[in-house]
Amino acid sequence: MDSTVATTAMQAPGVIHLSAWSLFLQADIVVKGVMGLLIFASLWSWGIIFDKILRLRSLARQAEQFEERFWSGSSLEELYERIGQRPKDPMSSIFVAAMKEWRRSSGKGGTAPTAAGAALAERMDRVMKISLEREMDHLNRRMIFLASTGSVSPFLGLLGTVWGIMNTFTSIGAASDTSLATVAPGIAEALFATALGLVAAIPAVVFYNKISSDLARYALRLENFAGEFGAILSRQLDTK
Repeated sequence: MDSTVATTAMQAPGVIHLSAWSLFLQADIVVKGVMGLLIFASLWSWGIIFDKILRLRSLARQAEQFEERFWSGSSLEELYERIGQRPKDPMSSIFVAAMKEWRRSSGKGGTAPTAAGAALAERMDRVMKISLEREMDHLNRRMIFLASTGSVSPFLGLLGTVWGIMNTFTSIGAASDTSLATVAPGIAEALFATALGLVAAIPAVVFYNKISSDLARYALRLENFAGEFGAILSRQLDTK
């Protein structure tokens, strides 16, 4: 019985492998190119996603630490000297930018403003706004890649599918064979490209929306701090 089964298996046609790797190897060169591009886009998207999530968590902790020191009651000059010329997070950068303008206009000691108070307050607001925009522009880098991956990947997958189906029907016509064993591999290869497109697009869209929302909340936090800090400096100018 066992020998009969073994003999039958040996005489049977070659087994068709439909694993992901086999589908990739058997695909047409154009479909392979599409699949390779989609795989690269998916891996790079995940790299951006993890980088942005970890970066935003770190920035949230740094902002809390800075706000604790800022509202602790110590003088602004002491805090400025403690942070130094190389702030480590966007909120510290906004603070340092305003303090630099304050010192330039008020003298080294920051005690005797030489410029009109309104003009100085306007300049400090401007430098804080510029610093905020520069920091947010840095944080938004590579976000366009996530957006592009989410919108373009399904169409790339569809292109691979259409191309693969065209090749499949061409092969069927040339071989005059419409059996499932002939049709199935080509159709599977084509549909695999669509699946890769969705695998790349869905996480990119989901995390693009989440990260964009988190960045917007963080930008609002920076804007609120800049407004509060500007009000503090304005009050100090009024008392002088």
